[in-house]
Amino acid sequence: MNRDSFEYLIKIVGPAFLDTLFMVVFTTLIAFVLGFAVAVVLIVTDKDGLKPNPIVYKTLDAIVNVIRSFPFIILMVAIIPFTRFIIGSSIGRKAALVPLIVATTPFIARLIESNLKEVDKGLIEAGKSFGASTTQIVFKIMVKEAIPSIISSLTFVVIAVLGSTAIAGTVGAGGLGSVAITYGYQSFNDTIMYGIVVILIILVQIIQLFGKKIYERSMK
Repeated sequence: MNRDSFEYLIKIVGPAFLDTLFMVVFTTLIAFVLGFAVAVVLIVTDKDGLKPNPIVYKTLDAIVNVIRSFPFIILMVAIIPFTRFIIGSSIGRKAALVPLIVATTPFIARLIESNLKEVDKGLIEAGKSFGASTTQIVFKIMVKEAIPSIISSLTFVVIAVLGSTAIAGTVGAGGLGSVAITYGYQSFNDTIMYGIVVILIILVQIIQLFGKKIYERSMK
């Protein structure tokens, strides 16, 4: 690769990398907050939960299952009117946040729900016997004990979101996926296309390594 080709690659890939980073970070943060809230409601209102409520649980459980049933690219296209209503456009990195968050929130909710269900029931019963409130049991016992599992799940989620941003790029969201398709595949430029693949592989490895380090610290 000559100098001109290298500068051309950097000029294209640099902004796309930042767009991808923007989508991954904001999607993960917002979806985690929403997904965590949904998971807490599910775990509390479950039939074996602290405050069983069949109506709330079944309604929320059904919504989570329905959204998770959609392949991401179909979901992204299906909610274009909603995306336009929220953002004012269906193209660009900001517009991509809407379907990314919609798709990721129930995914995170289900993972965290499973993490919380893995907490030793004896600890929960001990909390009840000491008169702990529902909020105290959830946050000071269940969440605290499930932190390592939640961190592991979150690492998995970040990698999944990264993959979704690449898919979003094929339908106008920008980012590395868009560059790989537009400047790589459609332009028959193998250097760019496989260069993006290498960048994505490196990003995944960094995320996994970072997640592993945090997980190990949380276990101490």
